[in-house]
Amino acid sequence: MKLHKILIPALMLGCGAMLTTSCNDYLREEPESFIGPDNIESSKTGVDTWVTGVYSNWLYDMFCWDEFPRVLELDADYISGPDWLFGSMGAGNFQAESALDKMWNGPYNLINDANTAIRYISGMTNVDEAYRNNAIGEMYFQEAFCYFLLVRAYGPIPYMAGDVSSTGQYNNSRRPVAEIYDHIIDLLTKASEMMYRRDDANYKAGHVSAGSAAGLLAKVYATMASAAMPAGTEITVKTGAPYRTVKNTDGDDINVFRTPSAETFKKKAVAGYENMDSHELYTKAAEWAKKVIDGAYGVYELTPYDNLWKFSHHTDSEMMWGIESTAGDNTYRTGIHAFYEGTEDGSGILTTGGYIGCTNNWYSLFDDDDYRITKGVKHVWRYYYQTSYNGAFYYPQSWSVKVTGRDPQGNYVQEPEKQFSDLGYAYQYNTSSECLAFTTKYSDVSDPTQAYPESFWPFLRYADVLLIYAEAENELGNMSEAMTYLNMVRQRSNAKLMENPVNQENMRSQIIEERAKEFACEADRRWDLIRWGIYLDAMNAIGRDDSNINKARTERNLLYPIPTAEINVNDSINSNNPGWN
Repeated sequence: MKLHKILIPALMLGCGAMLTTSCNDYLREEPESFIGPDNIESSKTGVDTWVTGVYSNWLYDMFCWDEFPRVLELDADYISGPDWLFGSMGAGNFQAESALDKMWNGPYNLINDANTAIRYISGMTNVDEAYRNNAIGEMYFQEAFCYFLLVRAYGPIPYMAGDVSSTGQYNNSRRPVAEIYDHIIDLLTKASEMMYRRDDANYKAGHVSAGSAAGLLAKVYATMASAAMPAGTEITVKTGAPYRTVKNTDGDDINVFRTPSAETFKKKAVAGYENMDSHELYTKAAEWAKKVIDGAYGVYELTPYDNLWKFSHHTDSEMMWGIESTAGDNTYRTGIHAFYEGTEDGSGILTTGGYIGCTNNWYSLFDDDDYRITKGVKHVWRYYYQTSYNGAFYYPQSWSVKVTGRDPQGNYVQEPEKQFSDLGYAYQYNTSSECLAFTTKYSDVSDPTQAYPESFWPFLRYADVLLIYAEAENELGNMSEAMTYLNMVRQRSNAKLMENPVNQENMRSQIIEERAKEFACEADRRWDLIRWGIYLDAMNAIGRDDSNINKARTERNLLYPIPTAEINVNDSINSNNPGWN
């Protein structure tokens, strides 16, 4: 693969200014000068320098320029936003999306750096063995996670057995999906044995731990297992075209949201997983998830909803692996807050951003009292261009009567509710990207007027482990056990608890739907649709979404295209994924 010749040493120039969940306060010191790999001392400080250099890839190499999480997030049925932002990626023309180059190059650069770090850390003799092993385990975890992102997105991919400086090998051939998963499982298994548990006295809050590796192993096994399920397996998804057209009080056509319909799709075979044993893999997924649940790697708990998305709680045990940035750093930054929440002027007025949201099909999944929409979605907000007429947007459209006193067609029904009338705004709603179900997950920052405030992006949460366990137990025939763990996630959010699953297919659909609700705007949905073989059905059932984004997809969209530059320079790769030139 195409790799930069100068990697870790250059990154170490700025690594003291960044934080990830594998860094801590001691990394806040500003670096004094360039550090070459052969000049890093054999000490705990040297180990920390290598670890920090590797983790810095996530911010400066991937998240900094806003390619991430866009490349993981925008191609899904329940996510939407303005066409200028979603662009080629949102419309399914992946080969025209330049950000996808980073989806390939970023993880491979990190894998190379991790291999280099492992080589140097392994040779450090003046470091306690457990400390050294923990650092190597963290590097194994990072490699495994990058391979997991890559194999889901591209199918067969190259595997790097070592860093290019030691092997001299820049061009690696693509390996079968099953072989890549074998490597991922091996890396994570070793990481789970080498890293500190959360309750170890040497564990540093915010780092990945043995439990993180075990939790990711459960997710890896569940991904393989679901993809290997037989074609024809049934899954029900609530979906459909977003609008119906009606007349308003002036006789003009307006769009009114439809209630999404429950459509039962039959799973398509997922390429690369055909010869895998789904039952065996779900047994492994359940085994690893239960280890985490039972405390084999320390105590893991669901954070109470009111604290879940507070920045001060990003090191809670629920947050098992994620990316953190500090405020005001233009190098090690992310656009997460700006894109999902918007930048304010100091008085709560949005001046820019707040673009990515969820659709009405998604919002309609919830019970009325579920905290994930009562607290987790913005209901009233204002943009700078509304101040001249004291305007404000509201969401959802179905709240028209309670907010304005009129139904969506403009007919007067009753006085609006006092909590809205007291604000005195001229409320408006439109069927465009201005009015979506915008999450509040990333709203808690110290200064919302900053373009790049502190942020935390969760890649793996304990809630995911619970739902993976529920999924695995259901597919193994234990619906009652599955329901118990599904309800644990629902109870935290004040959602209606499931009482009696109708059958295995119903339980399966409930779990997949719960994942859509729980992990919205966390770049998870596309990959659930892909692994369950229902991506094409789910996308094509919509046509064009709430913001008029084209969701129509064909077989080629099941995999991302390998960057043309990679094919041009890598003699071991002579063709692209199906459907891409």
